[in-house]
Amino acid sequence: MQLLKMQTATLPDPVLDRREAVPALLGDFSSFLAVAGLAGAAQELIYLSQESPSVFGLVGAMGAALPMAIGLALAQPKRRVLCHTGDAELLMTLGALATAAVMNPPNLRIVVVDNGRFGETGNQQSHTGLGTRIDTIAAGCGIPAVMVVNTADEIPAARALLHDGDGLCFILLRVKEGPALKLRRDLRAHPERDRFRRALLGK
Repeated sequence: MQLLKMQTATLPDPVLDRREAVPALLGDFSSFLAVAGLAGAAQELIYLSQESPSVFGLVGAMGAALPMAIGLALAQPKRRVLCHTGDAELLMTLGALATAAVMNPPNLRIVVVDNGRFGETGNQQSHTGLGTRIDTIAAGCGIPAVMVVNTADEIPAARALLHDGDGLCFILLRVKEGPALKLRRDLRAHPERDRFRRALLGK
């Protein structure tokens, strides 16, 4: 029996500041229904959208962002859906990448901000900081378009894929450890739910 060892290229150390890279990548995402993973991902999406009701920012539901976004994309096939989350949040539910690939909703875009940290629980080093490659996992699951962004020069192509690409895609934005854009937000779940429901279904 021969054991196979998968060869993956070593990624360079992150150089991007997420406070600059995230808005540069996302651009105007007001046409999307957005589900944002907890901690920095939710903070920055709510900040950038000026608290738009079309953004559902999770609180305490670690691992729920991508499953929720998949369900939303399937339920609303005529609307574009953005899942914006962090590496640690996605690590809690890696199987959702396989589900996304199998269901293959063409209106779903997945952006993962990878700082190699568990920002919600004390900023401990996460699996990606120790060598786990989420982009490789996404490609192995069968997601048709996978892109890694390491430098500012790569952001325009990733933004074009996000906004103009045709079909399901996964973008891994690698950033240095550091704070996200944020504002003080209401952490109660039911006002967030009600605002998003109105944005989705109308009054």
